[in-house]
Amino acid sequence: MFNVEYYCKGGIEMNNVIDVMMNRVSLRKYDERLVAKEHIDIILECAMRAPTAGNMMLYSIIKVEDQKKKDVLSKTCDNQPFIAKAPLVLIFLADYQRWYDYYIHSQVSDYCKSKGVKFEGPSEANLMLATCDAIIAAQNAVIAGEALGIGSCYIGDIMENYETHRELFNLPKWVFPVGMLCMGYYPEGYNKVKRERFDEKYIVYTDTYDESYKDNIKDCFKNIERRFNETNEFGAKNMGQVHYAIKTGAEFSKEMARSVKVALKNWNSEIIE
Repeated sequence: MFNVEYYCKGGIEMNNVIDVMMNRVSLRKYDERLVAKEHIDIILECAMRAPTAGNMMLYSIIKVEDQKKKDVLSKTCDNQPFIAKAPLVLIFLADYQRWYDYYIHSQVSDYCKSKGVKFEGPSEANLMLATCDAIIAAQNAVIAGEALGIGSCYIGDIMENYETHRELFNLPKWVFPVGMLCMGYYPEGYNKVKRERFDEKYIVYTDTYDESYKDNIKDCFKNIERRFNETNEFGAKNMGQVHYAIKTGAEFSKEMARSVKVALKNWNSEIIE
């Protein structure tokens, strides 16, 4: 596991980027100041410099400035009031619509006919690729913001309520919101508390997947296990049961699964005649 103290004492100068990444935390309470335009410009420019599949940039970004829309998002994204108070909200969209429209403009259908093949619309594989592009861009935005003293919190719940969000932001067929960032300056005197991660040996493997964690599963999940309270509200007997109740088995998770299934119907290897 990477040790920051050892890194510094070892005579190696701490790189500013590494320092920013190692000390980043999720921020859900923001200074009331608006994020400066020049800082927003830097964040967006850094996002757009992110690695992207074939330089296609299979994503789009929506800046949410309308307070009424922020208010809606604070409810549709699993009822999280802090979303409405975030000075900067960015939605990252997996977007194949732009390339599809370019193919139409370029008469790719005619080209395919001339070659005796069928013109196919975006597939589930394209959605996966576009999702990767969008999230990589989002992480660039996170790091850029952090370097400017602007904290952030990922909101995966933007994938819920697909129909509502599609209408709210006028999303076309081959566009799906895969991540949202709430961002703002750190409040004065904010005390960062970094959450513990899994030990590296349970996450990083060499040459092949390693299931040996099963023999040490209590140690693997020790940081999770410490949070168990026998008098929990779920009537759960261990932390695994509690975690399932608040995450995988929760209503928001079921809604997310439903919403993604609906969206996937648009990305089903449809053949365009």
